[in-house]
Amino acid sequence: MADHHASSLTLPSAPASVRTARGHALAVLAEWGLPAGSELADSVRLIISELATNAIVHTSGRSPDFTVELRLDRDEQLRVGITDSHPRRPRRLPAAVQQDNGRGLVIIRSLAAEAGGRFSVVPTESGGKTVWITLPWQAAVR
Repeated sequence: MADHHASSLTLPSAPASVRTARGHALAVLAEWGLPAGSELADSVRLIISELATNAIVHTSGRSPDFTVELRLDRDEQLRVGITDSHPRRPRRLPAAVQQDNGRGLVIIRSLAAEAGGRFSVVPTESGGKTVWITLPWQAAVR
């Protein structure tokens, strides 16, 4: 089914881009009618932060940029994605490493599940991947 709304922004793989990605996502969602400070907006803010950080930190310099994608499908599903050019799929780090970092995927999966959404990773034609989070939209804007 075709997207009802779509937005995409490509940013350099640099720490400052996380803030830009977050701001862009929240501005787009506000344009689409999602109230700032709503539970879904807060979840998307954190999801974007974690996914963008992962795209920067865990691609070992093999992805000079990453792309933030937002899609609001006609079936009332919000799709939030981060695409990078590194072929390795995200993976959980060992528990010892998670003491200081490495909890991003756990947080993202929990937020998606709590909101009734889904987590998926899709390879791109260029050899990278897109990490998608799909969340229900309709209840968030009513």
